[in-house]
Amino acid sequence: MINDIRERIAKRIARELKDGDYVNLGIGLPTLVANYVPPGVDITLHSENGMLGVGPYPRENEVDPDLINAGKETVTELPGSSYFNSADSFAMVRGGHIDLTVLGALQVDQDGNLANWMIPGKMVKGMGGAMDLVAGAKQVIVAMEHNTRDGGHKILTRCTLPFTGVRCVNLIVTEKAVIEVTPQGLLLREIASDTTLEAVTAATGAPLLVASPPASFD
Repeated sequence: MINDIRERIAKRIARELKDGDYVNLGIGLPTLVANYVPPGVDITLHSENGMLGVGPYPRENEVDPDLINAGKETVTELPGSSYFNSADSFAMVRGGHIDLTVLGALQVDQDGNLANWMIPGKMVKGMGGAMDLVAGAKQVIVAMEHNTRDGGHKILTRCTLPFTGVRCVNLIVTEKAVIEVTPQGLLLREIASDTTLEAVTAATGAPLLVASPPASFD
């Protein structure tokens, strides 16, 4: 069931990709988006650790332990891929050359504020590149499960965890809904085919503006 949820989210986000985009995919769930790039859409994947032109996950006989992405996962390279140091990689991000980044989240709020790097009192390995990505990418999409494991809200009127970025999120995609962050508030664009408007509203800890009627996605 968990894998089905993750695949559904990744598949829906892939529909947001546009031909020619330079895309950065965060670790974990966001990396699955690369498996669902629509036919005819040609994107270039960027990795913060210094690679442009990241290919799909390798088959067993293609694994090169020295070829990894920022999440320490083994990857392949596409023809024309290039390598560079982290300073150059982050210069691409900070220079506004990344069209779209997909990131996981602990919380998102109605103003598009994002919290995804730490929980107070728990060990933090580091903030990674998320703060640079949300500041430098032209579009930020959050990929996450709609609620916490105990059913708590992750979409809130105001994040209670430390911010990664302020007013940076453009779109939230969960297994239940596609929600756009607008100046007026959170706009419910689509709901999953196996849920209801009432269920999505109850699972969300912030008011939702509702497109009439919301579209459906699988």
